[in-house]
Amino acid sequence: MSLLEVNNLSFRYDNNDLLLDANVRLFLGDHAVLVGPNGTGKTTLMNLLNRNLSPDKGSITWLPNIKVGYLDQYAKIDKNITVGDYLLTVFKPLFDKEAEMEKLYQDVGILEGIEMERALNNAAAIGDMLIEKDFYAIKSKLGNIIHGLGLEMSILDSPIKHLSGGMRAKIILGKLLLDESDILLLDEPTNFLDIKHIEWLTKFLQGYPKAFLVVSHDEAFLKAIADTVIAVENKGLTRYKGNFDYYLSEREIRFQMTEKAFVAQQKYIQKQETFIQKNIVRASTTKQAQSVRTKLEKIEKIGKPVKQKELKFHFPFAKDTGRDVLVIENLEIGYTKALLKPINYIVRKNEKVIITGKNGVGKSTLVKTVLGLTKPISGQFKWIDTANISYFEQDFAFNQERTASELCFEELKDMDHKKVYTLLARFGISREMSDRTLSSLSGGQKTKVRLALMSQRKSNVIILDEPTNHLDQVAKEALRKAILEFPGVAIVVSHDKSFHDDLGAAELELKG
Repeated sequence: MSLLEVNNLSFRYDNNDLLLDANVRLFLGDHAVLVGPNGTGKTTLMNLLNRNLSPDKGSITWLPNIKVGYLDQYAKIDKNITVGDYLLTVFKPLFDKEAEMEKLYQDVGILEGIEMERALNNAAAIGDMLIEKDFYAIKSKLGNIIHGLGLEMSILDSPIKHLSGGMRAKIILGKLLLDESDILLLDEPTNFLDIKHIEWLTKFLQGYPKAFLVVSHDEAFLKAIADTVIAVENKGLTRYKGNFDYYLSEREIRFQMTEKAFVAQQKYIQKQETFIQKNIVRASTTKQAQSVRTKLEKIEKIGKPVKQKELKFHFPFAKDTGRDVLVIENLEIGYTKALLKPINYIVRKNEKVIITGKNGVGKSTLVKTVLGLTKPISGQFKWIDTANISYFEQDFAFNQERTASELCFEELKDMDHKKVYTLLARFGISREMSDRTLSSLSGGQKTKVRLALMSQRKSNVIILDEPTNHLDQVAKEALRKAILEFPGVAIVVSHDKSFHDDLGAAELELKG
């Protein structure tokens, strides 16, 4: 049975057609993933499905009474309440029923006859309903989710405003998983999860008895959870009924078939147009030429299949450093108290270092501390005098009303318009995307703009804090090669194991 039907869906944003007459169906129990390059409209489709946006044309029809759970890739949440208050709102109706039942039992002591019997019956009915809803296993269920996401039960009393971005994302995800929706819409759920907890989420979704649709650029994750792939292709939606490996194989076969059909149709059209040109002015053949033209106008044109272009990123090198580039001695990091035991570490000339560790352990705090953005609690660090550092920050605020090209013109004052557009194109940002407001770009496109800016700063030390969040596979590969080719020091914070395993870097694992 269809859980969801999308019919002739079109959506235009900022004079750009993201979806055009798209059609797709999801069925009860589908474990589906939504794939496509950065900027093709995946997050837009998720917002349309969640009714945060309305289509310009077409329809989105859910099975009646379906409960939809949605995780936004930007992990927005009210920061002014505690974690417990946020999570337990899932069960508020049941807590209200429990309170009603307890009130009925209290009233029994002052009621008599039929009223007492009615109160007892109502209380018993509520008790049966709570048992049926598994209400008394809530604490156990909550503990399973909390521990599975790498958190402690004590976090329930913590104000959300004191949590890291990654931990806030976990709390939102935890609430959705507790809510047991009929379908989960998860947009980049692994962006803020470390390796251990991606594995836990993978197992959870593999065993999820209902449906989900997940957006992710983590291919290992997609391969582990998908039995159906929905691909955004040529502004439409294509359903591949099979796992991710099947999708990769079938996509290539379909591409080759479409390419052959396109070439054949173009040859046919050219031949017919040549015939029309030769015969339209001749009295004896005008009608025949007009007939051919009419038939040609009715042909449904095959769009030219386009593969995603390979990208080439580059970080320019300033000058050589000495041997010991960064020396960390007994460094304690944190804000009010130390997050970790004292850190001792040396980063040497031309070394590639990956900083790993669970969410909230202090990876970004360590980076900000050695950059002088956060004061250490104790201990010291020292950069070599010749260090020239370029930094990619995990959380970066844009003026969303500027365009990508305007941002670059402002930051890169020596570049003319042509050079700016050429630079952005090298990072996968087309001329049309360059002139759109940053608010209209996807997370991956914004990351590419920031990497393009970073590529214009000469340095001998690059520091990247979770640079692969939101990036598609082609961009990840380009970034990986750029880091490998960079002659200086590269320090990378990353939870993306497939990405940093290929760097062959030294690992600095932070443990609480």
